[in-house]
Amino acid sequence: MDIILVIVFSYLSGSIPFGLILTKFASGQDIRKIGSGNIGATNVFRTGNKFLAVSTLLLDALKGYAPVIITKQYLPELIQLSCLMAFLGHIFPIWIKFKGGKGVATYLGILFALSYGLSFLFIFTWVVVLLIFKYSSISSIFSSMAVLMVTLIKDTALKSFDQNINISADIKLILFIFFILIIFTHKKNISNLINKTEHKIKL
Repeated sequence: MDIILVIVFSYLSGSIPFGLILTKFASGQDIRKIGSGNIGATNVFRTGNKFLAVSTLLLDALKGYAPVIITKQYLPELIQLSCLMAFLGHIFPIWIKFKGGKGVATYLGILFALSYGLSFLFIFTWVVVLLIFKYSSISSIFSSMAVLMVTLIKDTALKSFDQNINISADIKLILFIFFILIIFTHKKNISNLINKTEHKIKL
């Protein structure tokens, strides 16, 4: 029963299409018909309304954070399941025919529930890569890769000093799954980068 509860609650939380709801409410526009057609904060930013973009970012992060932090508090043994279902909810939301966003903001919210250190590493890497390349897609892929690599390296480095220190294998597994899923959700962007048709973010 607990497993079903976590699956349903986490998925439904992650599946709320805040980008679509906010743009519809604020302007009557359908974000799916603007820019890349994505419901995430980056595409909302392309509408020119920075407030809506920031609001979408925060709410998309919150819908990843909330179910995971609640599961962490009451059913910690199911935290990895909660992480995965919240993320899948954003990518495949039932409300809009399973055509959701790319999951980056929701991933960040999940990270905040798991580790503040990894969250700030993601943000720092994302900002630095964006300033260098001006591509949100590259920033997202590099940042998720950085989080995964640091998690793996940190575990190895610390064990050389203390054999009793161990980062959960399940956490490393879920971060690896997220990295693969983020590459999957950015496959069109990767193709655009190869073809030099990817749109840069105008800061």
